[in-house]
Parts: sequence; C-alpha cells; structure tokens
Amino acid sequence: MRTVAIVGVGLIGGSFGMALRKAGYPGAILGVSSPGTIENAVRCGAIDRGVSLEEAAVVADLVFLAQPIYGIIATIEKLAPMLGRYTLVTDAGSTKQAITAAALQHLSAEQFLGGHPMAGGEKRGVEAGRADLFEGRRWILDVNAANQDHSTTRVLRKWIAEFGAREVVMDAAMHDRLVAWASHLPQLASTALASAIQDCMPQAQAVAGPGLMDMTRLALSSWDLWNDILETNAPEVAGALDGYIAKLQALRADMGREFANGSGFAKALRGETK
Repeated sequence: MRTVAIVGVGLIGGSFGMALRKAGYPGAILGVSSPGTIENAVRCGAIDRGVSLEEAAVVADLVFLAQPIYGIIATIEKLAPMLGRYTLVTDAGSTKQAITAAALQHLSAEQFLGGHPMAGGEKRGVEAGRADLFEGRRWILDVNAANQDHSTTRVLRKWIAEFGAREVVMDAAMHDRLVAWASHLPQLASTALASAIQDCMPQAQAVAGPGLMDMTRLALSSWDLWNDILETNAPEVAGALDGYIAKLQALRADMGREFANGSGFAKALRGETK
C-alpha cells in the first residue's frame, strides 16, 4: 500500500492520516477536500498534499471515504469509472446498508470494504483531528468472502491494529441494527433531554451539575451529519426509540411504587440483571 487518498479530510479523515503517520506508514497520504481544508490538513500533518478525485482514483491503492453518508454514496458513483483495477475503497460511514448497496451497484465486490471507526467528537474539522483518536476504539469492518483476500484489505487491517483500534467484523445489516441502539439512540436521547430542558424548564441550567453535562454532551453534535444517519437507518432507529420510550413509560408508571419491591427498574439501578 504505497499511496492512500482520503476523501473528506475532516475530523475522521484527518485523524486517519495522522494515525497512519504516527504508526509509521511510509507511503504518500493524499487529500481530496476544499482548498481551505487541504491547507489546514497539510499544516496539521494529516496529508502530504491535496489532489483531485480523478487523481486519487488513479494513483491510490486505498481510497478512504470520510464524508457524510450521502457524500460517500455520491463519491462512490463518481469514483467507479475512474478507479484503478486493484484499488480498494473503504469508508467511515455511520450507517452501512445504504453505502454498501451503492458500492455494490458501482464497484466490484472485492473493491469495497465497508468500515466504521467508532470514534468521533463534538468538534468538526481537521483541526480537531488526533493521531490517537482510534486508540482503544472499535473499528467495524464488513470483511467478507469477496474482499478478504484483497491485498490492501490485509494491509489496512494491519494498520488499524497499529492504531490501537479493536477490529470487529460484522455485516452491514447487523451493524445498522446494533449502532441504532449503541450510538443513534443515545444521540437522540441526549438531544431530546437538552431540548426538553430548554423548552420546559430552562431555569434548571442554573443548578446543573456534571451529570446533566454528561447526558447532553451529544446534543452538541452537528445535525447535518445526523440527518443522513437517521434517514439511512430509519427502521432500526425507530425500533430502538420504541424500546426506549416503552422503558421510560414503564418507569413513569412505576414511580409511585416502592423501588425496594424488586421492580425491574429497582434491579437496574442496583446493577442487577433480570
């Protein structure tokens, strides 16, 4: 893997470039982004130089797509006619089924490796990137019979391990089902809590402690990114919301009872399982 091209050199894309350099990757790291972002990315050490998507498609052994979901889908369609025969495309999209469907429509099955590093932050842009962003984090990969023997798949998995990330192999459907609960539901719960306080009792912020700050931190995330996520994973997110709302309603109904009576919520608060 002599050349890597990062399309979308923001927080995730920039951190990917920084992590490669920190881990000792000796090849060229190219960036495809706006001129201002490219300038910042070079200054931060995330990439060596900026290139066009056309050049990236021709010279890169690995193309890493780190855009919002619909941006990734559009880029796959543009890349397909220009892509080198042995180039591998991977991504960092937060949902996988829509991206994988687009990839399989335009690329050969062995040329695409769906991915999702479970890392991020409230701040956007390459300036917020960190070489250690993926350390200790799960990195989900859709390694399958078609792409597992691609030479760049093997090399990429090695570098992910060098980052200190923990690889998890999972297909697109299972990924979307699980992240609806583990990632998308917490985001919506945080946003709803922040909105409820703002609309119903803004005075509560005067006495807020670290618990409220922890619970509403995710509400600071950019909504334009989350719009793509929720649209492309709507059925799974709806199911997760239904389950969470049912638990809230049950808790509301249970509030008048003695928690010591062994109710499910009493056990949950004590850390007991059913």
